[in-house]
Amino acid sequence: MAQRFPQNPGNNGPPPQRYPPPSVPPNLRQYPGPNFPMQQRSGFTPPPQMGSGGPGPGGIMRPNQPYTNMRQGPMPAPQGGKRSNDQRIPISQQKPDFSHSTSKKKKKLADKILPQKVRDLVPESQAYMDLLAFERKLDATIMRKRLDIQEALKRPMKQKRKLRIFISNTFYPAKEAGEGEEGSVASWELRVEGRLLDDTKNDPNKVKRKFSSFFKSLVIELDKDLYGPDNHLVEWHRTLTTQETDGFQVKRPGDKNVRCTILLLLDYQPLQFKLDPRLARLLGVHTQTRPVIISALWQYIKTHKLQDCHEREFINCDKYLEQIFTCPRMKFAEIPQRLNPLLHPPDPIVINHVISVEGTETKQTACYDIDVEVDDTLKTQMNNFLLSTASQQEIQSLDNKIHETVETINQLKTNREFFLSFAKDPQQFINKWIISQTRDLKTMTDVVGNPEEERRAEFYYQPWAQEAVCRYFYTKVQQKRAELEQALGIRNS
Repeated sequence: MAQRFPQNPGNNGPPPQRYPPPSVPPNLRQYPGPNFPMQQRSGFTPPPQMGSGGPGPGGIMRPNQPYTNMRQGPMPAPQGGKRSNDQRIPISQQKPDFSHSTSKKKKKLADKILPQKVRDLVPESQAYMDLLAFERKLDATIMRKRLDIQEALKRPMKQKRKLRIFISNTFYPAKEAGEGEEGSVASWELRVEGRLLDDTKNDPNKVKRKFSSFFKSLVIELDKDLYGPDNHLVEWHRTLTTQETDGFQVKRPGDKNVRCTILLLLDYQPLQFKLDPRLARLLGVHTQTRPVIISALWQYIKTHKLQDCHEREFINCDKYLEQIFTCPRMKFAEIPQRLNPLLHPPDPIVINHVISVEGTETKQTACYDIDVEVDDTLKTQMNNFLLSTASQQEIQSLDNKIHETVETINQLKTNREFFLSFAKDPQQFINKWIISQTRDLKTMTDVVGNPEEERRAEFYYQPWAQEAVCRYFYTKVQQKRAELEQALGIRNS
């Protein structure tokens, strides 16, 4: 022993530990080591003093002792007493409970797939997997269609409809004053009305659109020779506070046929413009919206390869564009600005009508059909489809049921494998299970060493056991020596 632990008078303490300190169960045979203080190796720091109630030899806990808790914090209050204020954890510092987060986590498609072992055991489950693959394709198709609908809704969706305009006039002859009645001069009444054709066939409950909502302005120009320069115009213009109406009515005195001109300016949404005649002939577009006009111009530039090969942001105008834009070369960014002088308000619809006064109080009507653009009814259906949540809620509830069922199947599969392993080889299963539980317990706690190996007798017949016992006895001797010196009042230098 003296050769294994060389003397060094400069240091006091046991030699360094080369192996993890073992624990000695109570029923294990103790090694009879020498009862004397051993010399220390140089540079060694003695281990901390241990009381009689501490762990076993070498600081290892005995099997019947509880494991140390990992949680660090204030010491618990003694039984029967109240915890002091400084030991109480403020509510703001308490950790929230995440036990319910598992149920609220987002479900994934992988959670709905059955394990391969379950599919092998139950061949009928292949039908479920086929439905799952079909559902995946259906979801992808629906999502692609929803994106297409969202893109389509960003563009104006219009359809052409026929608006039938009814222009009628009624003549009221003059009446002479009689007994109890006032006389009146001859007069006529002009009415301008209209409605969409086939507006009520598709949906009888649909609210009809007012006639005035199709127009931005309406001007009735009467014969200037009959009514003078100050009274021959009847005008209506849309304002922000305009109340929509089903028709317009004009009443004037007169007993002669009157020629009138009705000017109707459509209310285009979005705004449309009439192109300069030269540009209209070049592009083949007469009246259109600004994006359509720019798109037609860009198509003309691509067709005739007018984009500069080296500086792609420039356009080399041909002889027609050069006459229209009065420049041989221009940038793409300049196109909207250069188009502004070439865009004019659209032409109004002109209707020439003769107000006849031949019949007496008989209504004479003329009909005219014009093309108007109205919102496509499909747009409303698309909006309703995107905003509908009833089917989505039902699908979500069914998905939750599927996830719960698959989770139950996985749990049952785990239980089945557990009991099958136990039924095949109980002894080996118990050993593996204990090793697994020990590994988990070691992960959850701060235990040093391997408790599974330490509970076996072979663990303590290794070469380091003798040194560990010597360390244990040395620690005990040092502890007793310190207690004796303290009792005798002797100070250790």
